[in-house]
Amino acid sequence: MVSLTSLVLAILVAAVAVFVVSSVIHMALPLHKSDMKGLPQEDAVLDALRKAGVSAGEYMFPWCSSMQEMGSEAMKQKWDRGPSGTVIVRPAGGIALGRSLGQWFLLCVVTSVFVAYVLSLVLAPGAQNVFRVASSVAFLGYGFGSASNSVWKSVPWSTTFKFCFDALLYALATGAAFAWMWPAA
Repeated sequence: MVSLTSLVLAILVAAVAVFVVSSVIHMALPLHKSDMKGLPQEDAVLDALRKAGVSAGEYMFPWCSSMQEMGSEAMKQKWDRGPSGTVIVRPAGGIALGRSLGQWFLLCVVTSVFVAYVLSLVLAPGAQNVFRVASSVAFLGYGFGSASNSVWKSVPWSTTFKFCFDALLYALATGAAFAWMWPAA
């Protein structure tokens, strides 16, 4: 077994590698340009949301508060009439990019800690399959989180597949970092 503490540097290198790869994907490549679209009559919709007093949060529409209400005729009519969906409303003032990047880096570190934990349980010093195991575990960590949004929130599967492609690149970077820094026998 390899101690988790001996992998701290590998954890940080993997997190930085994923952070850099994700920065290139999202800033230099057009891969995610089509993930979202603007609202028709955006100004009118935003005015209506402000007028209604909508604050930051995640909303589902049409909304019902119980399973009993979900089965009601009035609710069925709302669903049939449409539209239906979810809306995420951020606080006023725009996207806090620094905060989001900090949280993303923290998530990269946490994911790398779990990769290191699994590796420390199953691989010995000098193991030859570090890249394969680390990449597989990292892909599980980065790759399947967005799939539930396609299942439950109707995010297009094409968007989820793009995020899975991103996850594959993150997994390869993670695997490379751990393979490079894995303790020798």
